[in-house]
Amino acid sequence: MIICRDVAKSYSHGRGNKRVFDGVNLTVKRGERVALLGRNGAGKSTLIKLIGGVELPSSGKIIRQMSVSWPLGFAGGFQGSLTGYDNARFIARIYQRDYADVRTFVEEFTELGSQLKMPVKTYSSGMRARLAFALSLSIEFDCYLIDEIILVGDQNFQRKCQIEMFEKREDRAMIVASHSPDFMRQFCNKAVIIDKGKADTYDDVDLALNIYSGL
Repeated sequence: MIICRDVAKSYSHGRGNKRVFDGVNLTVKRGERVALLGRNGAGKSTLIKLIGGVELPSSGKIIRQMSVSWPLGFAGGFQGSLTGYDNARFIARIYQRDYADVRTFVEEFTELGSQLKMPVKTYSSGMRARLAFALSLSIEFDCYLIDEIILVGDQNFQRKCQIEMFEKREDRAMIVASHSPDFMRQFCNKAVIIDKGKADTYDDVDLALNIYSGL
């Protein structure tokens, strides 16, 4: 279970602070697939980073009672001067996984070929997204954090992502930020609307989408 308890987040902005959240409460149970709904700038990606531990809340508490992935699509953890292979080796070492297994999965999934021998700083954003997604899936987590940036590339790659994430790992919890209503209806069973610093939870995804469309 993941519990966000009275979570607030603000950033320094000029001489003042820009508050993104103010008292967000959210509970995600095992197997739940939560859709994050919100306009651009509402804080969907920020909430994903907070839950993943990439950033810390300004106040409040985030309790993680299951393993959580880093945000899929977030490449900030890459060492740009290292190659794709070197980053895979680093991830395998941190999570105590067999490097050969991680390497094989990354090679087959990303389809980046010889580019994996090149420094990550030379990659396009799409290539970095493929590597981030592959490395996340090479490690098994109880909950996956997914930002819409990962759903890029051609239709074949998107289908590959959907099979690996939503079919092979259908028993895992997920927190997904997306602007696609069809995607939410197909893959999510719970929704959270983020608006004006607050987060309201709905067990009916269709109801949440209807309310969100009226904001």
